[in-house]
Amino acid sequence: MAERVNNWGRWGADDEIGTLNLVTDGVVRAAAAEVRSGRRVPLALPLKEDGVQTGLIPGRANPLHTMVQINQEIFGPGTVATSDDAVTMGLQTATHWDALTHVSHSGKIYNGRPADTITAHGRSRFSGIDKVPHVVSRGVLLDVARAKGLERLPGDHAVTPQDLDEAAEFGRVEVRPGDIVLVRTGQLQVYLAGDKHAYGYPSPGLSVRTPEWFHARDVAAVANDTLTFEIFPPEIENLWLPVHALDLVEMGMIQGQNWNLEKLSTACAEQSRYAFLLSAMPEPFVGGTGTPVAPVAVL
Repeated sequence: MAERVNNWGRWGADDEIGTLNLVTDGVVRAAAAEVRSGRRVPLALPLKEDGVQTGLIPGRANPLHTMVQINQEIFGPGTVATSDDAVTMGLQTATHWDALTHVSHSGKIYNGRPADTITAHGRSRFSGIDKVPHVVSRGVLLDVARAKGLERLPGDHAVTPQDLDEAAEFGRVEVRPGDIVLVRTGQLQVYLAGDKHAYGYPSPGLSVRTPEWFHARDVAAVANDTLTFEIFPPEIENLWLPVHALDLVEMGMIQGQNWNLEKLSTACAEQSRYAFLLSAMPEPFVGGTGTPVAPVAVL
């Protein structure tokens, strides 16, 4: 599978953004043509101290939000007063993109570079999230849950290529080169209902067979509405995070988690169309292995 989806060298030895090279000016012009009603649907979860993280993933702390100034007249009495705040959080805490350096395999990151180019002080020397110039393209919602007539998929469901085909047929949409694909399982409903432990485990997610489906269609990026992106626990015993390795390391395709696709599912069903303009710009943390993002779909 790794050999079949491998994109190392496809865009040159110096490439650091992988499949985002597929988002050309022509792709963006075509994406803009998908805007018809102007309806805007936000896809991000709120950044809050009682967020999706439970401690299951070490180091991913929910945002610690503190005030550092409150109505302070910094230029003297009677002058304009300002309030400032600060946040400490994991970059992959809530709705986010994984950078290509988020995982490594066999001592390598994307494009065959050594994994030890990621260091404590230098962070990601190559393919950090700051290297991503833009994430604006045609978005496609593959609503797997709705296509099956379900509110959400069961926790042991691995989303297969056949499921993706069925969802595309259900939405009467064709996935094109340069598209950003959003895969809805309905799992986020568990978190929105207040049970963040059950949201993370067990969880439906992408099967190890899906990277070849995305590679064959030259998809630029993929995001979904789960904590772990791929099915968890894994569909193959003791094979941990294989989809991460295939997407990020081999293919060079960024992936997103914890995206709120519930309102988008409703909007797409109401308008009977599942393609739109998607803006999901990363925050340019230099050397970052991920970034919070506040995506917006425009129908």
